[in-house]
Amino acid sequence: MKTSTDPIRDYLRAVEREACALPAERRQELLADLAEHIEVTRAERPDTAIATVLTELGDPRTIAQTALAESVEAGLGPAGAPARSGADAPARRGKVHPLVPLLMLTLSLPFMMIFPDLPGPLIGVLFRITGAVLLCTSVHWTAVQKTTGVLVTAVLPTVVIGAWNLSSSGPAGDTPALLANLAMLALLTGTATWLWRARQA
Repeated sequence: MKTSTDPIRDYLRAVEREACALPAERRQELLADLAEHIEVTRAERPDTAIATVLTELGDPRTIAQTALAESVEAGLGPAGAPARSGADAPARRGKVHPLVPLLMLTLSLPFMMIFPDLPGPLIGVLFRITGAVLLCTSVHWTAVQKTTGVLVTAVLPTVVIGAWNLSSSGPAGDTPALLANLAMLALLTGTATWLWRARQA
């Protein structure tokens, strides 16, 4: 078997092998960027050994895994493709625990019920908005699950509460409001439970 005497070509081939899970276009872009970087570095530092330049670039496997993690995070990776070595799993896990947005969305209503005067409602609304944003940016649910979760736990309660306040010209008693809030709380809890069970690891 012939052994190549071109360390740059060997290096780029190693990256290409390790990055085989990347889409072809992204893989070629990665290789072109690396080749350009090597060329520029050699032009700027002609006395530096090629081995040193390649070492500074990093291990081919690490470069490929980083590129794959970035592609998966951007939704550009092959759908449903399993990780080849599991190294991109931390990138897929997300920075926020999936329980955080669910708790914020569910507890926003009880917070407003327990503290009806300012700043209770304001904090409850901030909880709801933050929870919705965290849910939308999470890697633990699909787009359909996120949309359903936001509509049921954030948009629907806001619309119902707004409509209730607009239709109530005066105090109509605490019982109807309490029953409506409890029904809404049951809906929020049920949706949060469904999202928790449907989450992806």
